Amino acid sequence: MNMEQALQAFIVESGELLEDMEQALLGVLQEEDPSDAVDAIFRAAHTIKGSAGLFGLDFIVDFTHVAESVLDKVRDRTIALDESVVALLLACGDHTGRLVAAAAAGQTEADAQLLADAEPLLEGLNRLLANAAVGLPSAAIAATQDAVAGMPPGGTLPLPQSLPGSRAPDHWHISLRFGRDVLRNGMDPISFLRYLGRLGTITAIATLPDELPGLAEMDPESCYLGFEIALRSSATKAAIEGAFEFVLDDCVVHILPPDSEVSRYIDLIDALGPRSDDGTLRLGEILVHCGSLTRRELDEALRLQHGGAPEPLGQLLVEQRRVQQPVVEAALVRQKQIKETRAADHQSVRVDAEKLDRLVDLVGELITATATATQAGRHVQNVALHEAHSTLNGLVQEIRDSALQLRMVRIGATFNRFQRMVHDVSREIGKDIVLQVRGEDTELDKTVVEKIADPLTHLVRNSMDHGIEPAALRAERGKPAWGTVSLNAYHDSGSIVIEVSDDGGGLSRERILAKAVERGLVDAGKTLTDDEIYQLVFEPGFSTAEQITNLSGRGVGMDVVKRNIAALRGTVSLDSHPGVGTKTTVRLPLTLAIINGFQVAVGRSVFVLPLEAIEECIEFRGDAGHEYTELRGRVLPFIRLRTLFQVPGPAGARQSIVVVRNGAQRFGLIVDRLLGEAQAVIKPLAQMFAHLQGISGSSILGTGEVALILDVPALAAAADPARNASSAIPTHRRDPSCSAK
Repeated sequence: MNMEQALQAFIVESGELLEDMEQALLGVLQEEDPSDAVDAIFRAAHTIKGSAGLFGLDFIVDFTHVAESVLDKVRDRTIALDESVVALLLACGDHTGRLVAAAAAGQTEADAQLLADAEPLLEGLNRLLANAAVGLPSAAIAATQDAVAGMPPGGTLPLPQSLPGSRAPDHWHISLRFGRDVLRNGMDPISFLRYLGRLGTITAIATLPDELPGLAEMDPESCYLGFEIALRSSATKAAIEGAFEFVLDDCVVHILPPDSEVSRYIDLIDALGPRSDDGTLRLGEILVHCGSLTRRELDEALRLQHGGAPEPLGQLLVEQRRVQQPVVEAALVRQKQIKETRAADHQSVRVDAEKLDRLVDLVGELITATATATQAGRHVQNVALHEAHSTLNGLVQEIRDSALQLRMVRIGATFNRFQRMVHDVSREIGKDIVLQVRGEDTELDKTVVEKIADPLTHLVRNSMDHGIEPAALRAERGKPAWGTVSLNAYHDSGSIVIEVSDDGGGLSRERILAKAVERGLVDAGKTLTDDEIYQLVFEPGFSTAEQITNLSGRGVGMDVVKRNIAALRGTVSLDSHPGVGTKTTVRLPLTLAIINGFQVAVGRSVFVLPLEAIEECIEFRGDAGHEYTELRGRVLPFIRLRTLFQVPGPAGARQSIVVVRNGAQRFGLIVDRLLGEAQAVIKPLAQMFAHLQGISGSSILGTGEVALILDVPALAAAADPARNASSAIPTHRRDPSCSAK
């Protein structure tokens, strides 16, 4: 990997770390024990700082170092974590993102704007550091510092009686030697000792100044001290080693468990389920699995062994004071007893999105070419050729499904972005609002995910500003003081449904209607259904807000939402109950590239319907005067495609009704012929055809002709149930030629 590729990897990784950091910050105050979340936030900041230093991006290092210092104080609880600190750290994360973006654009130092943006943040961080309490929580450590301060140069401090070999049996023994450059790398050795106090009680500590030179030769920026520590703790060995995670490359750490842990480790080894591996590695895996050895210690021992160390791994670990002899012996016995294959490691590969798009485009062309070959093969009476085409079609379908699956991503990443927005906006408008997320594991095409983020942003902001009432009004209505905005996603009939709901005051039907009459959108006195009234909200410039705010009130947004969702071949609808809340439902196709289709013909024109939307086909035996029929005792409205699209020529002698479902609505489409299932590669319509209603795209048939893809939501809106009447209903019988179920 060259430097340019490494820099790109750093930029991508930094973006992911900042997202993780933001999510952890948003939830840290709700954690009963925030330690893990704080550690994750600290690791993210530290990793970004360290990686930026590798590329000489000092302007990122300088800023993140101050933020990291605050996080270190938060870790040892010197700085209390509250809402104001979280808000400041969130702003620091945003600024770090801008610094990384500047590095991605080729900048090697911060410009004037970035420096100006950083000033108030650095001022806040430094204020926290200045106000932080200075001092160690452990009296033992403080006593050790006093002892070191009074020790003559070059002297030694004897080990207390609680340290090995005469240490108490229930104490961990930690032998710690910091490297010379630990201070230059921005690390404070005492802070790591202080952090140990969170894992247990430091009952004794000895500072070893053996490497301390004379005063004339001493470098004030170098660290010469080592420590021998007795720690009483119930933490695991890995957790104790984790306290030194960020200086492991700059120090030597040996951790020996208490004597009382030896028997427990042996019991864990005996209880291990059967697994397989080759000899040396298997021994190490057993010791890591039972907790007597950490992964880092194993890796270091293996490197020494591979570098030529003659001792067996077990002996090497004992000599290095990594593991006690009885534990190694128990692992060797267990190693001889168990044999079973180890589960293969899951691996993932980061792929450029453009390459995936290109793959899907090629699969689309392959589908069209295969359909052409199959069409040509029908004119050849050759059984072997037909079988080959059948096999080829099956393989192409599998390739298509696999290619589309590569572009499927969970919508949870998009949902999680709104946690930050709800946090910031609720503070801005003075409301206490929480965001609930469900269905975050629901998958859809990445291209749909990218284009749905902006409409969802408008909907969530509207719910917060218009939907959720002030706390006083909520109290009057017997509601909790905090409002709730919910995001939910699920699959339904080959589509993805996204719901944005709130427990606010709901929409005022009368107020919307009055505003529509005032603007001339509706004639006074006209009776409208609730759905028709709520759809008025999506009219351009429509707003019932009494005052304009930073979020809404200008009538801009909801019409853009509907237009953007329609561009994705989707629909949006509103359902509201006064005093209870409002729910906005967005229905979208899972993919914008390739679909399983069902072809129908009207005259010489071929149309394609998404196969998932079709329930069944029935024979049409009605007269020209009806626009509805009966299906198992229920009225079924239908649309004559010949009439809707003005297809020339007389209707066929035998027509069929294709029963289609869109959400909870069912309706029929009258067609001349049923052509059966076929994969359809969706081609967008040119801009000059954007005004067409009922058509969402086109596809190339195997014959080279163009088939139009029907827009099911738009057709559902055209199948107005009000046209049904109570007069005689024509009968029907099932059409056996329909293959869709």
